[in-house]
Amino acid sequence: MKIVSLVPSITEALFDLGLTENEVVGRTKFCIHPQDKIKNVPIIGGTKNINIEKIKVLQPDLILANKEENVKDQVEVLMDDYKVMVTNIDTIEDNYYLLKNLGKLFGKEDRAQLFNLKIYDVLNQAKLDIPVKAAYLIWKNPYMTIGSDTFIHRILTEIGFENIFKNQTRYPQITTEDLADADVIMLSSEPFPFKEKHIEELKAFYPDKKIIIVDGEAFSWYGTHIAKCEEYFRELVSQFAYTK
Repeated sequence: MKIVSLVPSITEALFDLGLTENEVVGRTKFCIHPQDKIKNVPIIGGTKNINIEKIKVLQPDLILANKEENVKDQVEVLMDDYKVMVTNIDTIEDNYYLLKNLGKLFGKEDRAQLFNLKIYDVLNQAKLDIPVKAAYLIWKNPYMTIGSDTFIHRILTEIGFENIFKNQTRYPQITTEDLADADVIMLSSEPFPFKEKHIEELKAFYPDKKIIIVDGEAFSWYGTHIAKCEEYFRELVSQFAYTK
């Protein structure tokens, strides 16, 4: 079966489940993991600007897309000629069934289950005992954060943080003043590439707050990626007082 993946985290999952470049024949330019295996897979554009003609040349048997990461109109065009599976991952349970379904589809059920079990362990072993109020920023100019119906929120909550914007949905715009209640302000490495200079900008408003850069992939890449984040999450929660 020839597969084109339009989703970076799903591309990673396919290779982690044991597929090869003989099966994964197309990817986006943002599909960067695993580096040693994706380098020879043709790029068919970005997640938001798919090159339909390049996909036609590849003649895939299946295209894997995502409701949030890809553009609806482009996916619908592909549906006219190809079998397209559109995923929608908002919860840990959604992610469990994503891996289970991919495992079943490609005859990799055992490997998918191992990743699901590992993810369960990772999210339960690195956890704060007492919740820490957190603001997780994904964008600047304007600042944007995450609501309770996002995958990032679920991961944040699973490891013991309390999202101060949990009463909002999707990715609301906020102001610097809205961050006042946070014990920690997390600046994600993606999609906006926050750097140390952005910490300093916020320190001008909140000199006493803990403000840190966090690995955006660890929080937003569903699929198998979380299974590889045990050490990262342990180090992250160890920065806060009460951990188990």
